[in-house]
Amino acid sequence: MREFTLIRSRRRTLALQVTREGQVVVRAPIYAPRDDIQRFVAEHDAWITAQLARQSQRLAEHPPLSREEQEALRQKAREVLPPLVQLWAQRMGVTPTGVKITSAQTRFGSCSGKNSLCFSLHLMEYPREAIEAVVVHELAHIRHKNHGPDFYALVRRTLPDYDARIKLLK
Repeated sequence: MREFTLIRSRRRTLALQVTREGQVVVRAPIYAPRDDIQRFVAEHDAWITAQLARQSQRLAEHPPLSREEQEALRQKAREVLPPLVQLWAQRMGVTPTGVKITSAQTRFGSCSGKNSLCFSLHLMEYPREAIEAVVVHELAHIRHKNHGPDFYALVRRTLPDYDARIKLLK
């Protein structure tokens, strides 16, 4: 039987998750019988194995950075991102209220409701074309606070090769 962490809550269904660290987490209703939970995990063993392999490959391709490596990426981000944001903001006719560098690992960028942009220092590990795609994506959120058709129309009008650039991040 595969080992897993069990989290019980007031939910109605069972759910599986494989974390970035390769831990299997099962979320279950408070009163779900343990046998049902173990059967659920066993039925999804192939999926769990595939996810663990995927996470293992991701870790091999992107090992955790040392503190020095993170600081070097942060410094590079401070040099690269503000001029790029200024360039693309001018082209798009938008004005962000600020640019912040974070160490986020699950997203490359975000735009707050007050039009402040945040970018992950990990974005510096990718080619300039990919970085520009993320910058344009976040700047487009100043005009459109969602991922609707108007949002993507603006992004693709600004960067016709947006889809190819985003693939560089995958």
